[in-house]
Amino acid sequence: MEFHACRNTAESKIIYTVDPKDHLRIERNAEDRGLAIIGVVHSHTHTEPYPSPTDVAQAPDPDWHYVIIGLKRAAPETRSYRIIDGKISESQIIPG
Repeated sequence: MEFHACRNTAESKIIYTVDPKDHLRIERNAEDRGLAIIGVVHSHTHTEPYPSPTDVAQAPDPDWHYVIIGLKRAAPETRSYRIIDGKISESQIIPG
């Protein structure tokens, strides 16, 4: 598994929009190597690690996992979700 950071084109501290150039570059690199993008990771700095209405509205792929790291408390909390047709279901994270 690999992680690739993307720039925020929203220029906001509360809304994150992945830079389409970064996304395209990473997607092409993955395809060239026979890999696939399986999800995205982002943080919620002041709220629970649960998809916001913006997260749901911007979820581009029903096959992706949406990992959210909640930073509201001293100990970060990581949760994973699938978002399909606007419906949110939690996925188990198996450490490994």
